[in-house]
Amino acid sequence: MYSLPSGRGLYFFVVLIFILSTVVKAQVTRTNKEATHHFLMLVTSDNDRLVDRSLDFIRSHWNEGYESMLIETLHFSLSREVSKDYLELLQNKTDKDFGLNLDRWYHWLWNKASTYPPEYYDFKARLYEIIDHRFAAYFSQRQKRSNIRLDEVMWGGVIQDGIPPLRSPKMLLAEEAIYLSGQDVVFGVEINGDIRAYPKRILAWHEMFTDQIGEVPVAGVYCTLCGTVIIYKTEVEGRSYQLGTSGFLYRSNKLMYDMKTQSLWSTLHGKPVIGPLVGRGIKLPYVSVVTTTWGAWKKRHPDTKVLSMDTGFKRNYSEGVAYKSYFATDELMFQVPFKDTRLKNKDEILAILLPEVTDDVLAISSTFLKEHTLYKTVLGNEALVVFTDRSGAHRAYATKDHEFTDYDRISTAIDSNGNLWKLEEEYMISEHELQLSRIPTYNAFWFGFQAAFPDTILVH
Repeated sequence: MYSLPSGRGLYFFVVLIFILSTVVKAQVTRTNKEATHHFLMLVTSDNDRLVDRSLDFIRSHWNEGYESMLIETLHFSLSREVSKDYLELLQNKTDKDFGLNLDRWYHWLWNKASTYPPEYYDFKARLYEIIDHRFAAYFSQRQKRSNIRLDEVMWGGVIQDGIPPLRSPKMLLAEEAIYLSGQDVVFGVEINGDIRAYPKRILAWHEMFTDQIGEVPVAGVYCTLCGTVIIYKTEVEGRSYQLGTSGFLYRSNKLMYDMKTQSLWSTLHGKPVIGPLVGRGIKLPYVSVVTTTWGAWKKRHPDTKVLSMDTGFKRNYSEGVAYKSYFATDELMFQVPFKDTRLKNKDEILAILLPEVTDDVLAISSTFLKEHTLYKTVLGNEALVVFTDRSGAHRAYATKDHEFTDYDRISTAIDSNGNLWKLEEEYMISEHELQLSRIPTYNAFWFGFQAAFPDTILVH
């Protein structure tokens, strides 16, 4: 019967095992690096002999971790005759038959444990730098600086800042904005008494703006695919972050990047997810954004400023032009790993997060709120009330010990003691000068928000 060595023999046995494991790991690393080269050859080479040689290498050295790279390779090879060879290899190795339906391939991939090798990061860097040399920095040597699945990071079809952000955009007085009609959709915000409106018809072409509102540096991010506008404060603990549009998506949500470190940031979480800033506890605070009509916002805030069409870019800024076909259906442009069918993909919800109070996340259907225009709820231990006005705009406030019983669906509420309260953008104030804080919220499409927060509580 075999027994483990002891004493000096045990020492040499342990050393031997360590050496063997190191050799094996080194061999696996060399093989994966060579495989990365061959996967790139499948995309970049027009030499049939070299492509065949690369396919033979991948076939003979196959491991489960190559699935992600081969599906991504197939994504870039659909127009090539050899794509059938890639597909045949993928089907043989996975025992799956989804044909050229990449959505089904990705859905299958994302719903199994991730197995891609560390070299996948450098594969992705070298693949996408062909499109834009700046893309390489997002992924190269960032294996240990990521907290999201890399195979779920999808290219959105544009280069870095290819959808150009508006930097310190020109603003107009309300009476000067003759290009807007009363029913045009705007995103309204107020910080330190500085009141702004950003029309959807302009922001949809740019998806981001950076500016100072109320002397606070901000980045306004519009993820058109997930129907979300969030305005983040970009200075945290004395450090300022200059953000832009990365060109990539995660679960159909826009990924931002910061100029200094080229880290990728989640739009919905407001924190870095790939790059040197990961793990440093950085999270951008955000302020409430109201989705409403220009007529309702201007009536409520006649002294508002509004975005000018003089952006420095030539676009058709007519209402409803940008993403018209996407907004017209419930179909997605980019798939997500899972869906919750309690609501349709693009049904709008009001998102409420109170990270300083609770890890719970609340989503309330906008349709539900339009039917319950004074809605009281609790998130964590924070009691709050959501008021929905006649334009469909939602505003939430912390109620503390106050109970509200009536609301005129414009800007006035009444509490259980008969006191009148005025609903402002940053707080609500009573006739006796008491104030209740505004709860930061934003609107979003259900599918995108639920993909980012799978455990969200839904009221509908």
